[in-house]
Amino acid sequence: MARKIGSRYTANQILGRGSAGTVWLGEGPDGPVAIKLLREDLASDQELVGRFVQERTALLGLEHPNVVSVRDLVVDGNDLALVMDLVRGTDLRTRLERERRLSPEAAVAITADVADGLAAAHAAGVVHRDVKPENILLDMQGPLGPGGAHPALLTDFGVAKLIDSPKRTRATKIIGTPDYLAPEIVEGLPPRAAVDIYALATVLYELLAGFTPFGGGHPGAVLRRHVTETVVPLPGIPDELWQLLVQCLAKGPASRLRASELAARLRELLPLLAGMPPLDVDEPGADPAEEERDEAVPAEPSAPAGDRARRRGAVPLVPGAKPDSNRDTHTSMRVPAPDELAGPAHGTARAPRTPGAPRPGSARHRTAARRRRITLSVAGALLAAAVGAGAYWATSDDAPAGPAPDTRHSAPDAP
Repeated sequence: MARKIGSRYTANQILGRGSAGTVWLGEGPDGPVAIKLLREDLASDQELVGRFVQERTALLGLEHPNVVSVRDLVVDGNDLALVMDLVRGTDLRTRLERERRLSPEAAVAITADVADGLAAAHAAGVVHRDVKPENILLDMQGPLGPGGAHPALLTDFGVAKLIDSPKRTRATKIIGTPDYLAPEIVEGLPPRAAVDIYALATVLYELLAGFTPFGGGHPGAVLRRHVTETVVPLPGIPDELWQLLVQCLAKGPASRLRASELAARLRELLPLLAGMPPLDVDEPGADPAEEERDEAVPAEPSAPAGDRARRRGAVPLVPGAKPDSNRDTHTSMRVPAPDELAGPAHGTARAPRTPGAPRPGSARHRTAARRRRITLSVAGALLAAAVGAGAYWATSDDAPAGPAPDTRHSAPDAP
C-alpha cells in the first residue's frame, strides 16, 4: 500500500480522504510527516501546478506554533502534494461530533489559538479561505490550556486558493464551505483577511451552541442567510463575549476585528468563563421551504440519526461524491444573483422555537393547521346536527311528553 511521493517521501497509510485529495501518514528524511496528495485531475491541470509552485515560498515560510507547517511541496509526474508536520491528535470536528458543544472557556481558548495562527498568516500575506472545524487540529500531546483545551493548530493553508483557479472557478463560482462563508464572498468580492475572521467567529459560535449561526438546509439558503439575516443571540454567555461575536460576524468586512485583536480580546475574556458549563440551547429548525423539502425527501435509512435529524449545507466539490471521512468540503457553486439574495435586511437567522413545535409555514405546521380545520369542521357538523335534532323533537308528534306550553295571551282589562 505504500507509495513514493517524489524522491524524498513515502506515503504509508491513509489517514483520511477529502474532496481535494487524500491525507497520508508518511515518512521523510526527518521522520514522520502528513502528506496531502491532491486529486489526479488537479495534478494534471498545468495552470494549477503553476499556481502551486508560485505559492511555495509563502507556504513554506509560514511558521507559527498554531499553524501546521508545510515542509515541502512536491510536483512529480501525476503527483501534487503538500508535505506537512504530523500532528498527533484529532480534528475539532471529531471532538464536536463527540461532545456536540464545548464549555465557553475551552471554546474561547481554542479560538484564540487559531486567531494567533491566522494573525501570523495574515502578516505574511496568506489568507486561509476555508477556516472550519475540519481544518483545526487538536494536539493531544501538547499541554492542556484553559478549560482543558488541547493546543489548536490550523491546517490546509493554500488548498482553497489552489483549487480556486480562474480555469476552474470563474467569477460566477464560489469556493468554500457554505456554513462558514463570509457575505462578501457570496456577493462575489475577492477574499481578504476578514473572511477568515468571519469564518473563525462562525466556528466559535458553533463550539458554544452546537450549530452554526446560518447553516442547515440547502446551500443556496445558507448563502442567502449570510447576506441578509442577523445572528441568533446565545443566552448564558457574558455580554462581552457576545458583542465580540457580533462584531466578528458583521456583514461589512471593515467592521470585523483583525486576527491579532481577536486573539487578545478572547484571552482577556478567559477569566470570566472559568468553570462555566456548556450552554443549554436548542438548535433552531430550518426555513419553512427547507423543512418541507426535507420532510418530502426522507433521509437514507442507513444514515446516522444525527444526519436524518439535521441536514447540513456542505456539498463536495466533486459532483455525486459521498461524504468524506474527514468531511473536507471545499464547495464550488454559482454565485447567487442579487434578486436571489434579496430578503429582509434585518431578519433573524433560524429563530429558535419551542422544541417539537412545527415552524410556522412549514409542512408540519400546515398539516397541523389542516387537522385543526378538519376537527373544527367535524365539531361544527356535530353541533349543527345536535341543534337540528332539538328542533325536530320540538315539532314532532313523537316529541317527549312534558308540560304543555303556555299559549295564553294577556288581554286588556275590560272597561
